[in-house]
Amino acid sequence: MSIGERRLSLLGEFKPFGLIAEALDGKPPDTVTDKYDYFLFDPEIARDRDAEDDCDEVASALNNRGDHELFIRGNRIIWSIGARVFKRFTLPHPIVKVCWCHLGHTAEALLCVLQNKCLMIYNTSGEIVSLPLPRTITSIWPLPFGLLLQQEVEATTPSRIPFSSTSPLFSARDILLSSSGHIQKGEGSLVSSHLILMDPLDEEQPTFIQERGKLNVMKEYDEKTIWTSDLVPLMASYNKGKMQHSLWVAEIVNYNFDEAATSSLNINPMGVLPKHLSFRRIWQGKGSQTAACKVFMATDDDTAPIVCFFHQEQKKMLSVSLQSVEINSEIVFDVKPDTSWIIAAVAASPVTVTRPRVKVGLLPYSDILVLTPENVLLLYSGKQCLCRYVLPSCLNKDKILHDWKLPETSSVPMDLKITGLADAVEGRVNVVVNNRQMFRCALRQSPSSSLANDCITALADGLSSSFYRHFIGLLWKNDDPADLSETESSVDSEWGSFCHVIMQICGKYNIISQKRSGPVSHSAWDFLLSSQFHNNFCKVNSMFGVSCAAPLNQLESNPPKSSIDGKQSSEKPFYNELLMESLESLHALYESLKLDSLRKRDLELLAILLCNMADFLGENNYMDHYIRDFPGLCKKFQMSGTTLSLKISPSLFRWLENCLQHGWSCANISDLPSLVLKDGCSVVSLARKIVCFYSILSGANLLGKKLSSGVYCNIATGSHSSKEELTMLAMVGERFGLQQLDSLPSGVSLPLRHALDKCRDSPPNNWPAAAYVLLGRQDLAMSTLARECNYKDIETPTNVNVISMSTPYMLNLHPVSSTISDAIGFEGTKFEDTDSVDGSTTDGMEHIFNSSTQLRYGRDLRLNEVRRLLCSSRPVAIQTSVNHSASDQDLQQAQLWHLAQRTTSLPLGRGAFTLATIHTLLTEAFIVPKLVLAGRLPAQQNATVNLDPNIRNIQELRSWPEFHNAVAAGLRLAPFQGRMSRTWIIYNKPEEPNSVHAGLLLALGVHGYLRVLTITDIYQYLYQEHESTTVGLMLGLAASYRGTMQPTISKSLCVHIPVRHPSSYPELEVPTLLQSAALMSLGILYEGSANPQTMQVLLGEIGRRSGGDNVLEREGHAVSAGFALGLVALGRGEDALGFIETCVNRLFLYLGGNVHSEKSHFSTISMDENRGSAQMMDGTTVNIDVTAPGATIALALMFLKTESEAIVSRLSIPSTRFDLQYVRPDFIMLRVIARNLIMWSRVHPSKDWVWSQIPEIVRCGVEGLEGDDNDIDDMDAEAFIQAYVNIVAGACISLGLVFAGTRNGDAQELLYEFAIYFLNEIKPVSPTSGKFLPKGLSRYIDRGTLETCLHLIVLSLSVVMAGSGHLQTFRLLRFLRSRNCADGQSSYGIQMAVSLAIGFLYLGGGMRTFSTNRSSIAALLITLYPRLPTGPNDNRCHLQAFRHLYVLATEARWIQTVDVDTGLPVYAPVEVTVRETEHYAESNFCEVTPCLLPERDILKRIRVCGPRYWPQVIDFTPDDKPWWNFGDNNNPFNSGILFIKRKVGACSYVDDPIGCQSLLSRAMHKVFGLTSSKPSDTITDIHSVSGSISVDQLVSTFSSDPSLIAFAQLCCDPSWNNRSDVDFKEFCLQVLFECVSKDRPALLQVYLSLYTTVESMVDQIATAAIVCGDSLSISGFKLSLTYIEALMSGKLSSPKGGIVQSAFIGSLRKKVEELLNCSQELKDDFHTYLKLGKWPDGESQDKRSILLSCYLQWFDVPASSVIRLAIDRVKPKLMSSSSVPLLRLCFPRTHINVISEIDRCLR
Repeated sequence: MSIGERRLSLLGEFKPFGLIAEALDGKPPDTVTDKYDYFLFDPEIARDRDAEDDCDEVASALNNRGDHELFIRGNRIIWSIGARVFKRFTLPHPIVKVCWCHLGHTAEALLCVLQNKCLMIYNTSGEIVSLPLPRTITSIWPLPFGLLLQQEVEATTPSRIPFSSTSPLFSARDILLSSSGHIQKGEGSLVSSHLILMDPLDEEQPTFIQERGKLNVMKEYDEKTIWTSDLVPLMASYNKGKMQHSLWVAEIVNYNFDEAATSSLNINPMGVLPKHLSFRRIWQGKGSQTAACKVFMATDDDTAPIVCFFHQEQKKMLSVSLQSVEINSEIVFDVKPDTSWIIAAVAASPVTVTRPRVKVGLLPYSDILVLTPENVLLLYSGKQCLCRYVLPSCLNKDKILHDWKLPETSSVPMDLKITGLADAVEGRVNVVVNNRQMFRCALRQSPSSSLANDCITALADGLSSSFYRHFIGLLWKNDDPADLSETESSVDSEWGSFCHVIMQICGKYNIISQKRSGPVSHSAWDFLLSSQFHNNFCKVNSMFGVSCAAPLNQLESNPPKSSIDGKQSSEKPFYNELLMESLESLHALYESLKLDSLRKRDLELLAILLCNMADFLGENNYMDHYIRDFPGLCKKFQMSGTTLSLKISPSLFRWLENCLQHGWSCANISDLPSLVLKDGCSVVSLARKIVCFYSILSGANLLGKKLSSGVYCNIATGSHSSKEELTMLAMVGERFGLQQLDSLPSGVSLPLRHALDKCRDSPPNNWPAAAYVLLGRQDLAMSTLARECNYKDIETPTNVNVISMSTPYMLNLHPVSSTISDAIGFEGTKFEDTDSVDGSTTDGMEHIFNSSTQLRYGRDLRLNEVRRLLCSSRPVAIQTSVNHSASDQDLQQAQLWHLAQRTTSLPLGRGAFTLATIHTLLTEAFIVPKLVLAGRLPAQQNATVNLDPNIRNIQELRSWPEFHNAVAAGLRLAPFQGRMSRTWIIYNKPEEPNSVHAGLLLALGVHGYLRVLTITDIYQYLYQEHESTTVGLMLGLAASYRGTMQPTISKSLCVHIPVRHPSSYPELEVPTLLQSAALMSLGILYEGSANPQTMQVLLGEIGRRSGGDNVLEREGHAVSAGFALGLVALGRGEDALGFIETCVNRLFLYLGGNVHSEKSHFSTISMDENRGSAQMMDGTTVNIDVTAPGATIALALMFLKTESEAIVSRLSIPSTRFDLQYVRPDFIMLRVIARNLIMWSRVHPSKDWVWSQIPEIVRCGVEGLEGDDNDIDDMDAEAFIQAYVNIVAGACISLGLVFAGTRNGDAQELLYEFAIYFLNEIKPVSPTSGKFLPKGLSRYIDRGTLETCLHLIVLSLSVVMAGSGHLQTFRLLRFLRSRNCADGQSSYGIQMAVSLAIGFLYLGGGMRTFSTNRSSIAALLITLYPRLPTGPNDNRCHLQAFRHLYVLATEARWIQTVDVDTGLPVYAPVEVTVRETEHYAESNFCEVTPCLLPERDILKRIRVCGPRYWPQVIDFTPDDKPWWNFGDNNNPFNSGILFIKRKVGACSYVDDPIGCQSLLSRAMHKVFGLTSSKPSDTITDIHSVSGSISVDQLVSTFSSDPSLIAFAQLCCDPSWNNRSDVDFKEFCLQVLFECVSKDRPALLQVYLSLYTTVESMVDQIATAAIVCGDSLSISGFKLSLTYIEALMSGKLSSPKGGIVQSAFIGSLRKKVEELLNCSQELKDDFHTYLKLGKWPDGESQDKRSILLSCYLQWFDVPASSVIRLAIDRVKPKLMSSSSVPLLRLCFPRTHINVISEIDRCLR
C-alpha cells in the first residue's frame, strides 16, 4: 500500500529558553562552564498523580499544552514554561545528571539532581532533601519503585559515611537508620553495583538479580544502564566486554535470599524482611561494539510494548516487542523469539500521534518517528509505515523571513533537508535541517472533531490488529484534499475525511475524483454550491428535504453493483469482515453517545455514516435501528423488503429497560455492544458505567474486577449495606460526578438519582468525600476532607477527585478555619468600663468575642462582665468622699493596697479565661498587657492615684504578679499545629532576664512548645541565674516532655536538687524555691514511670530540710517532693512492686503513724543522707507538721483510683478526742481528699455521702453545740468545729475533682448549697441555706478558716462547671469578689481563688473543660492544693507557679456546628449518647451546639437531630484516652467543628428561633399563587405579591442551590411574564415548589425534560411543524416509566416513595398513548412498514415518519424483517385462527394491542 504525505506544522524556530534567561539575568560568573544541557518534558510528568482525571474532556484539553524545559549549566538549573522562567535552582556543586522520579508515597514527581558527593531532591513546592552519597554514583535513573543509582567500580570500598542532613525532613532519619537492617558496605565482594532509593527518608538499598531461581546481590558493574522507564519496571543496559545489550524487568521481592547474600544482611529486629528490588534478564542482543545512543519505548499496532535501540553509527534502529501477561493483578513482561526487527534510520524518536487517548496498561500508545538515511521522515506504528512527513512549504519560501522573523543574514536555501530529530514530547519534535537551524514542529495528533476522534478511538479498540492496520493506512494516506493533516481544516472537513475513508472501504467513493476532474465553474452560484459552507449546510438540513445541489448523500448513495464486482470482488470477504467489525465498533459508540444529551448533533452525523455502512452490508435491522432514532434518514435510505442478515442490532436502552424490569440476569447480554464489555475502552466508558450502575441496582455482584453481568467496574472503598449504597461507591470509583449525571437523558438518570436520594439521609461514615458530594451532603464531605487534611498536615481541604466529580457544583464547598471569621455583627461585645478614661487599653481579652461566643452566650453580657472582672490593665475605681482631707489620703492608700492584692491575683483567672483562644503569627512580637496597680477617683474626674512607695513595698507586688501576668498572656496562644518556632522564642528573649519572659516560658511549656529548644538554649537560660526564669523554664520543659523521662531534661533538673549531686560536685547553695520547682518538674518528667531511683530520691526529699537559708519554705519543699513522688508512681501503688511497700511505710511514718520496723526505715533514711542537708527529725521523731502534707498527697496520687482498702484504713480520719487534738485540722482536710481520691468510685454527690465522711464523734459534737444545754467545753468545741469545716471542705474538693468538667447537676447543687451555707455562717446573706446543717459555726472558729473553706468550695464548684459559664455560679463568684473588697477581706489567696474560679467557669472562653483521667486529676490537685498564699510573694507552703499546671488537665471537648453552605456557625440540636458504666446505664441527653461534650471514655455517639438539618451520626469507641488533638489520625472533628447542612424549607435557629418562618407550604403557595384555579389569577397573584416578596427571594431563603435560585430568578424576569404559554409557566412554578419543598434540586431538569418531550410531540402532531427531528427522547421517557413500574413492583426499594410523582409520569404516559392511537394514517403507515419494511413517503413525510418512529419505539415493535420471520415460523404451528399468543411469546416486550394489529395485518 502506498503511503501518504503530510506536512509538519511549524511552531517556530527553537532555541533553549535557558540561554535567553541567562542573557536576561546578565553575564554568568567566570566559573560557569561553556557546556550546557537541556531537556524538554511533558508537564504531566510533574503533575500530581492523584490529580489525574480519566475524563475525556480533560484529556483532550491537555492535547495542545506546551512543553516545559529544564536547562542545566554548571551548578544551575532553570525550569521554564514556554517563554517564562518558572523556577531557578542553584546548587553547591556541579550537576552530573537530572531526572524526574516518583519516590515513596508522594503523588507528585520529585526532581532528583545528582552531584559528585550528594543527591538533591526537590519537590514542586520547594522543599529540599539532601542525601550524602557514600560512594561515587555515576548516574541515576527513574523506576516506578524509586530512583536507581549506578555505582562506579572501585578497587576498595570505603566504609559508610555517617548521614547528615540540613533538611528538616530528616529530623528522624538517623533514628530510622539505626534500627533497620541493610547490607554492610564494608565487604567489597558483596557491594551491589546498583542501588535503589525508594523513599527520601530511607537509605539506599542494594538490588538483586534473579539467576536460576536464586536471588543474589547484583554486582554487574559492567552492565552500564542506558535507559529505564518510569512507567513500567524495565531497564536496558550495555555490557562493553560482552558487546551486548540486555533488557531487564525489575520486580519487588520480599522472600528469602541466597545464603551468600543473607550472611551479610542485618535482619530487622522486628523479624520482618524489608522489600527489595530484583532484576530479571528477559532479552539480550549481541554484536554491538558500542552502546545504543538512544533507547525509548513505543507500542506496536497490536498494542504490544516495543523497546527501540537506536544505533547512530550503524544507522539502524532495533525494535524488540514485549509480551505482557497479567498474573495476580501484576503485569509480567517477557520477550518471545523472533519478535525483533530493524529499521534503517539516522534519527528516531517516540511520538504520540495516531491514538493519543489510548493506553496500553500504564503506557500511552506511542508511535515512532524515523529519519531514514535518505533524509525522509517517516511515521511508524509498530512495523507499519503510515505516512511521510515533509517540511512546511513556508520554509522554502521568502515568507519565512517575515512570518518567523528569522535573522536577515541567515541563508535559507530552497532545498532544506531534515538531518536530525530531537526533544520529542507527545506530538511535538525538534527538526534539525541542513543549515543547522532547529525548528519546533507539531505532528497533527488528533482531529479537532471530537466525533472523528471518538470514531478513530472506537475502531482502535474494536478492530483486530490486521483490520486496524489496514484502516490506519487508509486514514493516513494523503488522497483527500481535506485530509486530517491540514492544520487549517475545519471540524466538518475532518469528519468528511473520516467518512471518505469508510466509504472508500465500502467501494463507494467516487465523488471526490469527479470534483477534481470536473470543469471549474466561474459563476457566483456555482462557486457557492462548491463552497464548504454549502456542504456544511447540507449536512445539517438534508434530513428534511432541503434541496441540495451536491449534498453528502451523493457520496453515500448506492453505487451500481458492477462497480463492486470488478477488481475488488476478490477482496470482498476481507472488506465485509472489516466493515462488520467497524459497524459493531461504531455502533457501540453510537449507543454510548445516546447517553450524552449534549452530543445529539454528533449522534446524527454518526447515524448517517452507520446507515451507509449497514446499507452496504445489507444489515437492514441496523438501518431500521438508526432510522427509528432519526426518521429523516428514511428519505435517503430505502430499505428493501428482504434482508440478507438476521442479526439484531444491540440496543443499550433495551437492555436498561429489561434490567430494571426483570433484573440483570434476565437482560439479554447480546443487547450490549461488545466494546461495552471490554476493559479499558475509554470511548464507550459512559455506556459501560451506566451498565455497571444499573447492574448493581438490579442485584449484580462484584466478581474480581467484573460484575456478574459481565462488565468491568471500579468500586471505591467504603462500607455498604444495600445495593443503592454499593451503586454510590461504584459511581465514585468510576469518577461519575454530578456533571455527568446531569448530561444523561432524564429517564436514564432517574434510577441513579433514586439511589442517591435513598442514601442521602444516613450514609456510612467511612465513605470518601466525593461520595458525599454526589449525595449533596457537603457537610459530610467537608468533615471528611478536614480529617484528611489534618492527617496530611494540609491547611486547605482540597481534593481533585471531589472537584472533578462536582464541578461546577462546588460553589458552596469551601474550607472553614477553626477560628471562623466573624461575619455576624455583634451587639454589646465592645468592652467599655463606664468609669474608664482610656478605652483603648489592651487587656489581653479583646479577642475573646467571636461568632462562636456570640452563639454560645447569646445576647447577654456575661462575657463583658467576665472581662471587666478580670481586667488588670486599667486603674481601679476608689470610692471616697467628695471632701478631700489628709485622712482620706491614708484611707485611699489603704484601700488601694487592698485592691492591689486583688489586681495582682487577676492574671491567674485571665489565663484560664483566655486559654488557647488566639492564633498568633510567628512573625509577631509577644505582647503582654500591663499590670496596673494604680487607682482612679470617679468623684474627682477619674484622677489617678498611685501607691506610695514610702508607705508600702511596691516591689513585693511586682515580681511574681508580673510572672503570672505573662503566663496569662502566653496561655492565650492556641496550638500552633506543630509549627512553633525556636526562632520566635529566642526572638522574644530579652537582653536582661525578667519575670515576663519567665512567664512566657512556663506558658509555652504547659502547651508543649518548649521541645523546640536545644540544650544550648536551656543552658543559656539557666546560666542567667534568674529565679523566676529558672522556675518557668524547669516547669515548662517538664510539661513539654511530660512522662518521657528525657535524660537531657532530667540532668538539667537534677542540677537544682543537691541530693542528686555527685560527691565530687562542688557544693552549691540552691534556693529552696528552685529546689521545690525542680522536684515538681522531676515528678512531671517521670510521671507514671514508677522509676525506683527517682522515687527513692523524692521520698527522702519529703523528710529532708532544705539546705537553703529560708527555713520557712521547708513545708513547700516537702509538699513539692510529695507531689513529685505521687506523680512518678501515679496510680501505680499496687502494681509497682518491690520498693513500693517500703515507700508506703515511710510515708505513713511522715504522717505520724506507727511503724513496726522502725529501725530499718531510719537506716534507709540515713543512707540517703547527704552533705548540706539535715533530716527533719529530732532524734527519732519526725516533724510531721512539715512532712505530713507531702506524704498525704503522695499516698493520694500513688493509689489514685485504685480502691485500696488497706491504704484508706491506715489513712484514717481522727475519731477520738485525743486524735482531734493531735492532728492539725488542715491535715484532716488533706486526709479526706486523699481517701476519696483513692476510693474514687464511692464518691457520690449527695449530702448523705458528705455526712458519712464526718466521724461519729465530730458529728455528735457539732450537733450538740446547737442545743442550749450543751456541756462541751470551748476547747473541744473548737476542735469539733475545726474538724467539721475542714472535713466538709475536703469532701467538697473531692467532689470537685471527681466530677471535674462533667457539669454534673447533683454535684453543682450540692457544692452551691455548701457555699451558701458557709457564706451565711460568715455573714448572713441568703435565707436559703441548708435546713439540716449546723448553725453558729463562727462562734467557735475564726473567720479566716471559714473564708478559706468557702473559697475552696467555690473553686471546686467552678471545676465541676468548668467551661460552662453557669450563670448561678457566676453570680455567686461576682458577689464574692465584690463582698471581699467591701468587707476588707483582701487576702491575696482568697482573691486568687475567686479569680481562678471565674477563669475556670469560662475556661478557654467556654471552649475547654477538665478531664478526669489520672494525669489530669493530679494536675488539678496541684492547682487546688488547699493552702492559699497570704501575699503575692508567698511561696512558703506551695509555689504560686504551680497554680498554672491546671492547663495539663484541660481538654478541648468543645463542638461547634457550621453550616456548610454559608460557612457560618449555627445552632443545632445534637443528641449525645454516653455508654453504660458500673454506676449508670446507657443514656441519652440533648444539647444545643456550640456545647461541651462528655469525656472520651464514656462518649458513644453524637447525632445531629431536629427537623432543620440533615441527620448525621458519629459513632465513637469509648477509650480511656485524652481527647483528640489536632492532626490525630482518628480525630472525628476538625478543631471542634462539625459541618452540617440545612434542609430546604427551614431557616436557621438564629433567624427563626421558634420555627414560625419555616411554614414553607403556606409561604410558597402564597407567593406562587398555586391555590388559584385559573391561570390568569395565578399571574395576577404573582404580580400582587411581587411588591412584598418575590419567588427568587423566597427560594434563596429556603435553599442555597444555585440551579434553583437561577431558575427562580428566571421566573421573576420581565420577559417571563410576557410569555403566552400560561400552562407552562404554571407548570414551572409547580415544579419549583416541588423541588424546593422536597430538597431535590436535580429533579428540576428531569421534570422540565419529561414535560417538554411530550409537549413537543403534541406540537408536531398538531401543527405538522418539525420541532425535533429525532425520537431519542421517547427511549428516555420509557425508562422513566420503567422506573415507576420497578418502584411499584418492589424491584427498587423505596421507603419514602419515588423521587418523581408517579401521577405526573402517568399523565404524560396517557397523553402519549392518546396521541399514538388517534390517527388512522399512522395505522396505515404501520401496516406498510410491516408488509414491505418501508417508511412513509409522499405528502407530510416528515411528520408521518416521526410519528411512526415514536409508535414503534413506544410499543417496542421489532424490526419488520424480524416480525415477518416470526410470522413465517408461527404459521405452521397455528392451532387456531389467531397467532397472537404465539407472537406474544416471541415478542414479550411488545404491547398486546400492537401484537393484535400485527396479527390482523399479516395473517
